[in-house]
Amino acid sequence: MGVDLESLSDATSGAIAALVSTTVLYPLDTCKTKFQAELRARHQRKYRNVADVFWEAVRTRKVLSLYQGLGTKNWQAFISSFLYFYGYTLFKRLYLEKTGKIAMGPKANLVIAAAAGAYAVALTMPLDTAASRMQTSEFGKSKGFWKTLSEGTWAEAFDGLGISLLLTSNPAIQYTVFDQLKQRLLKQKLKERSVAADASPETLSAFTAFVLGAGAKCIATTFTYPAIRCKVMLQAAESDENGTAEVLPKDKRTISGATSAIWKREGLSGFFKGLLAQHVKTILSSALLLMVKEKITKTTWILILALRKYLFIQHTSIKKA
Repeated sequence: MGVDLESLSDATSGAIAALVSTTVLYPLDTCKTKFQAELRARHQRKYRNVADVFWEAVRTRKVLSLYQGLGTKNWQAFISSFLYFYGYTLFKRLYLEKTGKIAMGPKANLVIAAAAGAYAVALTMPLDTAASRMQTSEFGKSKGFWKTLSEGTWAEAFDGLGISLLLTSNPAIQYTVFDQLKQRLLKQKLKERSVAADASPETLSAFTAFVLGAGAKCIATTFTYPAIRCKVMLQAAESDENGTAEVLPKDKRTISGATSAIWKREGLSGFFKGLLAQHVKTILSSALLLMVKEKITKTTWILILALRKYLFIQHTSIKKA
């Protein structure tokens, strides 16, 4: 069985878009993550809001620390997105070929998106855990990838795996909503497009992709936010040496432990602490990712076809020689 060029093209464009999105919004992501990781009653909090994290970095002259863990996060975003988009596109094509349908319905879309997300998360979990620990470390005291992971056991590198698998419902909901809306918008264009084997995929305009991406992510994030907050707490670095930013103790780093701690110290509202910041970051991130992906899909497709043609010529030349 040959390489699925459409899946490869979709995965490559998605991974590049994820890299751009992660890098551009990383300082906001660091501020959001540090705010979410703090576990204290409202009157005892070090950070009253996400902006307090940013001003702490400015006040202590450690603004560059807002980028701590960027390299690891970029690797995680690139690999995870590549695996996700490759799996999603491939599973989608196989489903359509097997069922003989022209388009997927919402239920099938959700299942396929969740399956693609699950294997991507499982394979990149150590990178995700390390990046979260670097982000939640005291400014200026973040360690490298290997040192961060070597401080704990190998099992701890997969802290939050269970809840991360549960959270595959987030991108599943997001991309299902996006894909269903996209199919509706492109329905007329798809009827008119060329059916040639090498025809490039039809794409949305940058603005339309941005709006659809933002709306889809908003819906997904609202439904899954309590689990997102728990995940951050499970992966957070240990408390600062001066104890100013309390996090979940190691012996409580389970889903039930995180849920119980939030309920006891922060009450019901604690499950939604940082929701606005999460919305801003994830909506911008996902909308930017989908916008960039839509705009580079055709270019990626052309480059892959050119590469295939070049490799074919080289292979033919070698055989003749």
